[in-house]
Amino acid sequence: MKNYPRTAKYDPDWISENWMGPHPLWLLEELCGNMNLKSGMKVLDMGCGKGLTSVFLAKEYGVTVFANDLWISATDNLKRLEEAGVSDKVFPIHAEAHALPYAEGFFDAAISVDSYHYYGTDEAYFPGAFSKLVKKGGQFGITVPGLTKEFENGRPKTMEKFWDEEMFTFHSNEWWRNLWEKTGYVEITSCYDIDNPKEIWRPWAVWAKEKLSFNDDEFLEADINNDVALIVMTAVKK
Repeated sequence: MKNYPRTAKYDPDWISENWMGPHPLWLLEELCGNMNLKSGMKVLDMGCGKGLTSVFLAKEYGVTVFANDLWISATDNLKRLEEAGVSDKVFPIHAEAHALPYAEGFFDAAISVDSYHYYGTDEAYFPGAFSKLVKKGGQFGITVPGLTKEFENGRPKTMEKFWDEEMFTFHSNEWWRNLWEKTGYVEITSCYDIDNPKEIWRPWAVWAKEKLSFNDDEFLEADINNDVALIVMTAVKK
Protein backbone atom coordinates (compact mmCIF):
# COMPACT_ATOMS: atom_id res chain seq x y z
CA MET A 1 0.00 0.00 0.00
CA LYS A 2 1.06 3.59 -0.58
CA ASN A 3 2.97 5.17 2.29
CA TYR A 4 1.29 8.06 4.11
CA PRO A 5 4.12 9.67 6.11
CA ARG A 6 2.12 12.52 7.63
CA THR A 7 -0.46 10.11 9.04
CA ALA A 8 2.28 7.86 10.44
CA LYS A 9 3.05 10.55 13.02
CA TYR A 10 -0.34 10.11 14.71
CA ASP A 11 -1.21 7.59 17.43
CA PRO A 12 -3.09 4.64 15.85
CA ASP A 13 -5.14 4.24 19.03
CA TRP A 14 -6.27 7.88 18.85
CA ILE A 15 -7.29 7.33 15.23
CA SER A 16 -9.26 4.14 15.91
CA GLU A 17 -10.96 5.72 18.93
CA ASN A 18 -12.36 8.47 16.72
CA TRP A 19 -12.72 7.25 13.14
CA MET A 20 -16.16 6.75 11.62
CA GLY A 21 -15.31 5.09 8.31
CA PRO A 22 -12.42 4.04 6.02
CA HIS A 23 -9.15 5.44 7.37
CA PRO A 24 -9.88 9.20 7.27
CA LEU A 25 -6.28 10.40 7.59
CA TRP A 26 -5.02 8.20 4.77
CA LEU A 27 -7.87 9.52 2.64
CA LEU A 28 -7.14 13.11 3.64
CA GLU A 29 -3.41 12.81 3.04
CA GLU A 30 -4.13 11.36 -0.40
CA LEU A 31 -6.55 14.22 -1.12
CA CYS A 32 -4.24 16.98 0.09
CA GLY A 33 -1.51 15.71 -2.21
CA ASN A 34 -3.65 17.13 -5.02
CA MET A 35 -4.28 20.49 -3.35
CA ASN A 36 -2.22 23.54 -2.44
CA LEU A 37 -3.03 24.34 1.18
CA LYS A 38 -1.05 27.10 2.88
CA SER A 39 -0.77 28.40 6.41
CA GLY A 40 -3.39 31.00 7.25
CA MET A 41 -6.03 29.73 4.84
CA LYS A 42 -9.60 29.32 6.05
CA VAL A 43 -10.76 25.75 5.32
CA LEU A 44 -14.18 24.15 5.70
CA ASP A 45 -13.94 20.53 6.85
CA MET A 46 -17.40 19.33 5.87
CA GLY A 47 -18.62 16.21 7.66
CA CYS A 48 -15.63 16.21 9.98
CA GLY A 49 -17.01 13.47 12.25
CA LYS A 50 -15.09 13.43 15.52
CA GLY A 51 -12.55 15.92 14.24
CA LEU A 52 -9.63 13.72 13.15
CA THR A 53 -9.38 15.38 9.77
CA SER A 54 -9.70 18.87 11.26
CA VAL A 55 -6.84 18.22 13.68
CA PHE A 56 -4.72 16.91 10.81
CA LEU A 57 -5.42 19.95 8.61
CA ALA A 58 -4.54 22.40 11.39
CA LYS A 59 -1.35 20.62 12.45
CA GLU A 60 -0.03 19.63 9.05
CA TYR A 61 -0.90 22.71 7.03
CA GLY A 62 -1.35 25.51 9.57
CA VAL A 63 -4.79 26.37 8.24
CA THR A 64 -7.76 27.65 10.23
CA VAL A 65 -10.46 25.00 10.12
CA PHE A 66 -14.22 25.18 10.54
CA ALA A 67 -15.06 21.63 11.59
CA ASN A 68 -18.65 21.10 10.45
CA ASP A 69 -20.69 18.01 11.30
CA LEU A 70 -24.33 17.05 11.77
CA TRP A 71 -23.98 13.73 13.62
CA ILE A 72 -21.42 14.78 16.26
CA SER A 73 -22.05 17.70 18.60
CA ALA A 74 -19.81 20.74 18.49
CA THR A 75 -19.36 20.53 22.28
CA ASP A 76 -18.01 16.98 22.09
CA ASN A 77 -15.69 17.93 19.25
CA LEU A 78 -14.41 20.96 21.16
CA LYS A 79 -13.21 18.66 23.94
CA ARG A 80 -11.28 16.55 21.44
CA LEU A 81 -9.81 19.64 19.79
CA GLU A 82 -8.66 20.97 23.17
CA GLU A 83 -7.03 17.63 23.98
CA ALA A 84 -5.25 17.73 20.61
CA GLY A 85 -4.02 21.27 21.26
CA VAL A 86 -5.68 22.86 18.24
CA SER A 87 -8.73 24.62 19.70
CA ASP A 88 -7.18 27.97 18.70
CA LYS A 89 -7.07 26.82 15.04
CA VAL A 90 -10.18 24.65 14.71
CA PHE A 91 -13.73 25.82 15.38
CA PRO A 92 -16.39 23.12 15.77
CA ILE A 93 -19.77 23.79 14.14
CA HIS A 94 -22.96 21.72 14.31
CA ALA A 95 -24.89 22.30 11.08
CA GLU A 96 -26.74 20.42 8.36
CA ALA A 97 -25.34 20.52 4.83
CA HIS A 98 -28.32 22.47 3.47
CA ALA A 99 -28.33 25.03 6.29
CA LEU A 100 -24.71 26.13 6.63
CA PRO A 101 -24.08 29.35 8.59
CA TYR A 102 -21.24 30.70 6.44
CA ALA A 103 -20.97 33.76 4.22
CA GLU A 104 -20.54 33.27 0.49
CA GLY A 105 -16.89 33.35 -0.55
CA PHE A 106 -15.69 32.98 3.06
CA PHE A 107 -13.38 29.99 2.56
CA ASP A 108 -10.12 29.51 0.72
CA ALA A 109 -10.90 25.80 0.46
CA ALA A 110 -13.71 23.37 1.21
CA ILE A 111 -12.85 19.73 1.95
CA SER A 112 -14.97 16.67 2.64
CA VAL A 113 -13.66 13.22 3.54
CA ASP A 114 -16.13 10.33 3.25
CA SER A 115 -19.14 12.60 3.69
CA TYR A 116 -20.00 14.47 0.50
CA HIS A 117 -21.89 11.57 -1.09
CA TYR A 118 -24.56 11.78 1.63
CA TYR A 119 -25.77 15.16 0.38
CA GLY A 120 -23.78 16.09 -2.72
CA THR A 121 -25.31 13.75 -5.30
CA ASP A 122 -28.21 16.19 -5.62
CA GLU A 123 -27.41 18.03 -8.87
CA ALA A 124 -28.42 21.36 -7.35
CA TYR A 125 -26.23 21.08 -4.26
CA PHE A 126 -22.82 22.00 -5.69
CA PRO A 127 -23.89 24.99 -7.82
CA GLY A 128 -26.55 26.15 -5.37
CA ALA A 129 -24.76 25.72 -2.07
CA PHE A 130 -21.28 24.22 -1.78
CA SER A 131 -19.60 26.18 -4.58
CA LYS A 132 -20.77 29.49 -3.11
CA LEU A 133 -18.82 29.00 0.11
CA VAL A 134 -15.41 29.30 -1.57
CA LYS A 135 -13.88 32.44 -3.05
CA LYS A 136 -12.82 32.74 -6.72
CA GLY A 137 -9.58 30.82 -7.20
CA GLY A 138 -10.31 28.78 -4.08
CA GLN A 139 -10.09 25.01 -3.90
CA PHE A 140 -12.46 22.09 -3.40
CA GLY A 141 -11.50 18.56 -2.45
CA ILE A 142 -13.57 15.48 -1.69
CA THR A 143 -13.05 11.77 -1.18
CA VAL A 144 -16.07 9.49 -1.52
CA PRO A 145 -16.76 5.75 -1.69
CA GLY A 146 -17.88 4.77 -5.15
CA LEU A 147 -17.72 2.35 -8.04
CA THR A 148 -15.18 1.73 -10.76
CA LYS A 149 -17.98 2.13 -13.33
CA GLU A 150 -21.70 2.84 -13.48
CA PHE A 151 -24.03 -0.18 -13.42
CA GLU A 152 -27.38 -0.45 -15.19
CA ASN A 153 -29.20 -1.48 -12.01
CA GLY A 154 -27.24 0.92 -9.83
CA ARG A 155 -25.08 -1.70 -8.11
CA PRO A 156 -22.87 -4.73 -8.82
CA LYS A 157 -24.92 -7.94 -8.80
CA THR A 158 -22.38 -9.69 -6.60
CA MET A 159 -23.10 -7.20 -3.81
CA GLU A 160 -26.90 -6.94 -3.85
CA LYS A 161 -27.14 -8.54 -0.40
CA PHE A 162 -25.38 -5.60 1.18
CA TRP A 163 -26.78 -2.74 -0.88
CA ASP A 164 -29.05 -0.33 1.02
CA GLU A 165 -30.53 3.07 0.14
CA GLU A 166 -27.45 5.08 1.06
CA MET A 167 -25.25 3.00 -1.21
CA PHE A 168 -27.10 4.27 -4.27
CA THR A 169 -24.93 7.36 -3.77
CA PHE A 170 -21.96 5.24 -4.96
CA HIS A 171 -20.92 6.40 -8.44
CA SER A 172 -17.87 6.34 -10.72
CA ASN A 173 -15.22 9.04 -10.79
CA GLU A 174 -16.44 10.09 -14.25
CA TRP A 175 -19.95 10.55 -12.85
CA TRP A 176 -18.57 12.81 -10.14
CA ARG A 177 -16.41 14.75 -12.61
CA ASN A 178 -19.40 15.43 -14.83
CA LEU A 179 -21.56 16.49 -11.87
CA TRP A 180 -19.23 19.40 -11.05
CA GLU A 181 -17.75 20.08 -14.48
CA LYS A 182 -21.08 20.68 -16.22
CA THR A 183 -21.85 23.58 -13.87
CA GLY A 184 -19.04 25.60 -15.44
CA TYR A 185 -18.13 26.87 -11.97
CA VAL A 186 -14.89 24.97 -11.51
CA GLU A 187 -11.90 23.48 -13.26
CA ILE A 188 -11.35 19.87 -12.20
CA THR A 189 -7.71 19.42 -11.20
CA SER A 190 -7.82 15.71 -10.29
CA CYS A 191 -10.37 12.92 -10.35
CA TYR A 192 -9.33 9.29 -9.89
CA ASP A 193 -9.77 6.03 -8.02
CA ILE A 194 -7.26 5.49 -5.23
CA ASP A 195 -5.09 2.40 -5.73
CA ASN A 196 -5.92 -0.61 -3.54
CA PRO A 197 -9.03 0.88 -1.89
CA LYS A 198 -9.68 -2.20 0.22
CA GLU A 199 -6.37 -1.74 2.02
CA ILE A 200 -7.60 1.68 3.13
CA TRP A 201 -11.08 0.43 3.95
CA ARG A 202 -10.25 -2.87 5.65
CA PRO A 203 -8.68 -1.67 8.95
CA TRP A 204 -11.88 0.21 9.70
CA ALA A 205 -14.03 -2.71 8.51
CA VAL A 206 -12.31 -5.19 10.81
CA TRP A 207 -12.51 -2.78 13.76
CA ALA A 208 -16.18 -1.93 13.08
CA LYS A 209 -17.14 -5.60 12.82
CA GLU A 210 -15.65 -6.26 16.25
CA LYS A 211 -16.73 -3.07 18.02
CA LEU A 212 -19.98 -2.14 16.27
CA SER A 213 -21.15 -5.35 14.57
CA PHE A 214 -21.02 -3.59 11.18
CA ASN A 215 -20.80 -5.76 8.07
CA ASP A 216 -18.26 -3.69 6.11
CA ASP A 217 -15.79 -6.58 6.21
CA GLU A 218 -18.32 -8.95 4.62
CA PHE A 219 -19.22 -6.21 2.16
CA LEU A 220 -15.61 -5.99 0.99
CA GLU A 221 -15.31 -9.76 0.77
CA ALA A 222 -18.41 -9.84 -1.46
CA ASP A 223 -16.72 -7.44 -3.89
CA ILE A 224 -15.15 -10.28 -5.84
CA ASN A 225 -14.82 -8.21 -9.04
CA ASN A 226 -13.22 -5.21 -7.31
CA ASP A 227 -16.06 -2.90 -8.32
CA VAL A 228 -15.86 -0.75 -5.18
CA ALA A 229 -13.69 2.36 -5.30
CA LEU A 230 -12.51 5.20 -3.14
CA ILE A 231 -12.52 8.35 -5.25
CA VAL A 232 -10.55 11.59 -5.01
CA MET A 233 -11.71 14.75 -6.77
CA THR A 234 -10.27 18.27 -6.53
CA ALA A 235 -11.19 21.47 -8.30
CA VAL A 236 -10.48 25.22 -8.45
CA LYS A 237 -13.25 27.80 -8.58
CA LYS A 238 -13.28 29.87 -11.77
